[in-house]
Amino acid sequence: MTPWDEMLRAAAGLGVGPQAFWRLSLREWRMLTARPGAAGPLGRDEFERMAEAWPDD
Repeated sequence: MTPWDEMLRAAAGLGVGPQAFWRLSLREWRMLTARPGAAGPLGRDEFERMAEAWPDD
């Protein structure tokens, strides 16, 4: 489930009003809320290495 209430509060804290919030693309939202220095999403190779290291039973 998408935490809309948390996202709206975060947007308000960034000065983004409700109308602007609903017009944001997912990419724009991620850019607005990205933390500097935070790791990005896993690449396919890294994911496959982790899946090999910790397989599902």
